Amino acid sequence: MAKVTFETDRCKGCGLCVAACPKHILYLATEKLNKKGHAPAEIRDQAACIACACCATMCPDCVITVEK
Repeated sequence: MAKVTFETDRCKGCGLCVAACPKHILYLATEKLNKKGHAPAEIRDQAACIACACCATMCPDCVITVEK
């Protein structure tokens, strides 16, 4: 099973990873903000992840790690 992790305190909430996800399982948090005041990206369902790493490739700040 794939595992996606985010360095949430470095995420600026640009949404590029959300748009790039072919499974549509990423979203920007609505209930919390990180230390910089941005809504960080999160994953809805780890089990649905196919480890394509499109999200990590699109992230301009390299805050996403995808493990197979």
